[in-house]
Amino acid sequence: MQSQLICFVLTILHCMDFTGCQPHSSSRHRPHKPEILGGSPGCQQSGCLTCSDYNGCLSCKPRFFMHLERIGMKQIGVCMISCPPGFYGTRSPERNTCTKCWSECDSCFNKNFCTSCRAGYYLHQGKCLESCPEGMARSNTQRECVPGCPADCELCVNSETCTRCQPGLYLLEGRCHHICPDDYEPNDKLMECTPQVHCEVGEWSEWSPCSKSGRTCGFKRGQETRTRQVLHYPSPFGKPCPEISEIKECLVKRRKCPGGPKKPDRRRNRNNRKDKESNEGRRERKRERERDRATSERENSDNRNKTEHRHRRGHDTDPVSPEDGLVQ
Repeated sequence: MQSQLICFVLTILHCMDFTGCQPHSSSRHRPHKPEILGGSPGCQQSGCLTCSDYNGCLSCKPRFFMHLERIGMKQIGVCMISCPPGFYGTRSPERNTCTKCWSECDSCFNKNFCTSCRAGYYLHQGKCLESCPEGMARSNTQRECVPGCPADCELCVNSETCTRCQPGLYLLEGRCHHICPDDYEPNDKLMECTPQVHCEVGEWSEWSPCSKSGRTCGFKRGQETRTRQVLHYPSPFGKPCPEISEIKECLVKRRKCPGGPKKPDRRRNRNNRKDKESNEGRRERKRERERDRATSERENSDNRNKTEHRHRRGHDTDPVSPEDGLVQ
């Protein structure tokens, strides 16, 4: 009985080594027909060496890695030729296994060396960092820390996005420009390329009534005007505003203005001129009399001064009388 049991065990082991857990038919002449054990996905893997209906692969063939996949509360063993993303392979004489990388790593060479990082982290010397060291900038496309800002940048958030340019350059959408692109203009205060604003005007108004010097009557030829409003004034380099007012000549049937001034009276005008001339003559004669009076007074004053001067000179030159010369 024991010998039969031993033979049965040896037969099963021999079957597992050469058929990958798939039992053979008892007849040598009939073709082998594979059977699925318990419907477990692990036992359907070609890399399985031993398997379980409940836990899938229990061991793998050489060169395959054992990877445990979680399905609900259960773990299923899967044999893979290479480990999936987020895991790295470890080989040993007993078994080859897939080991999970650090949570920040998207892929890794071993537990302490990442080869790529998950979103929000940047690779630097095998480590996944949230912020890069000083002198390095973040590259969103590579998810790596790369050398500093671009050459034209003074400050940047990563190797592709500037926040401030070198002196003399203008910032636009994270890049620095010597000359702003079309439809943009340089803003020397902000040192940025800002969108150009072109002038925009509204519709023309109706033509005004024909007028001349602010009047709408009492003339034959006048002018009409119309205007339009500026809706948006242009920026310094934008298209300037067109004319916002127009004037054109107009003709009207000449008519008197109601309540206007009457025709001037020619006779009254002649009398006014005569009165004016008479008044001017009287004023002129009065000015001549005043000039004559002033001249006469000036001559009389000069004569009096001359007489007084001669009198003083005669008094000073009179001879001394003998009586005045006697000594008492």
